[in-house]
Amino acid sequence: MIFTKELLFIFIAILVVCSIGFKKYVWFISLGYGFSISIVGVMLLVLFFDELDFFKVLSCIILIAYGLRLSGFLALRELRSSSYNSKMKGEISDGSHMGIPVKIMLWVTCGLLYLLMTSPVIYRFINKDSYDTMFIIGLLLAVVGILIEAISDIQKSNSKKKNPNRFCDSGLFQFVRCPNYFGEMIIWTGIFLSGITSLQGIGQWIFAIIGYVGIIYVMFSGARRLEIRQDKNYGELEEYQKYIKSTPILIPFIPLYSVKKYKWLVG
Repeated sequence: MIFTKELLFIFIAILVVCSIGFKKYVWFISLGYGFSISIVGVMLLVLFFDELDFFKVLSCIILIAYGLRLSGFLALRELRSSSYNSKMKGEISDGSHMGIPVKIMLWVTCGLLYLLMTSPVIYRFINKDSYDTMFIIGLLLAVVGILIEAISDIQKSNSKKKNPNRFCDSGLFQFVRCPNYFGEMIIWTGIFLSGITSLQGIGQWIFAIIGYVGIIYVMFSGARRLEIRQDKNYGELEEYQKYIKSTPILIPFIPLYSVKKYKWLVG
């Protein structure tokens, strides 16, 4: 089955959490994003409490921990980093020009994407499938992605504390310019793989594929925005030009050094 009452309950919970974006629209895709993923883990624990095994509990813990870490990091960054806030104020609209219908559309669209992204795990619960090798591999891959993302966020924060006006090219940033986005891609590749042996019917496959392709698109569009912003801030520096010409933008060891020319990456 594609639609079930459990899926509906989870979607409603996501929308409730994601409604934080009505306070500040960018929170639909930042704080609301992380907290929405966490609430999926919580809802799976509640709705399927009598059917839990070790690896299903682990998958819920991974979703909860991932979401709380991400939203916690983003919240602290907004609260503590005056330099970040001053830069973002000039580059990201405060949403004051947005009407309620536009915000509602963004709210529902984001909520649906978060549901589809997590659908491989959700359908494993709904289809009452236990763990298998692919489930375990996917969860391990997701953990690796979370570690990459967390480490890169810490490294960039430390770098900015030392020199707020310099780009970060240390730690994981030596291998890829957007290691946090790369970590996100690893996480969601793991989540997708963890559920593919459980998906039943073309509808469930379509949901899972749309969710996976959607978040990968978001990561590439995020990398494009970052590239444009960094070119604006550091483009005249010789060391920055050397860095971007020798360090892949999104995937380590893959010689893709720029995506700014791809204007269709506008997510």
